[in-house]
Amino acid sequence: MKWRRLNGDPIFEIKEKVEQTIIEETQKGHRLKVCIGTDSQVKGNSVEFACVIVFLREKKGGFMYINNYRMEKKEMSLKQRMILEVSRSVEVAYSLCDLFDQYDIEMEIHADINTDPYFASNKALKEAMGYILGMGFAFKAKPDAFASSSCADKVV
Repeated sequence: MKWRRLNGDPIFEIKEKVEQTIIEETQKGHRLKVCIGTDSQVKGNSVEFACVIVFLREKKGGFMYINNYRMEKKEMSLKQRMILEVSRSVEVAYSLCDLFDQYDIEMEIHADINTDPYFASNKALKEAMGYILGMGFAFKAKPDAFASSSCADKVV
């Protein structure tokens, strides 16, 4: 996985970088919260994904680390794509959750799925929510899922 900062600077070991960030930010007196989300867009014969790790400093703004990747479109329904987004966020959260537990950092997974049943993405809501909650993570969906629907959406 190739991670980067918003300015394009590469991040070589994401787990080390996340721990370093937690240490530096807490030493500066910031109370942190982390939100992980993924968004995707169909572009031609492929689907482009962006997964973000958003660090929020209580009352002091935030920043994010970004991972972009692409896969062949094949035959994929919108529901399948939504579940792929969620599984990517869960994978990243699972790889980092020991750090968040160690440093007592609140973490949420944000799903780019609408809670309004009139939207097509809503078809994946129950499965996504069950998957995330079943893994023991906090869950947010639209309109509260800014990590996926705003942050990741801007970099996909």
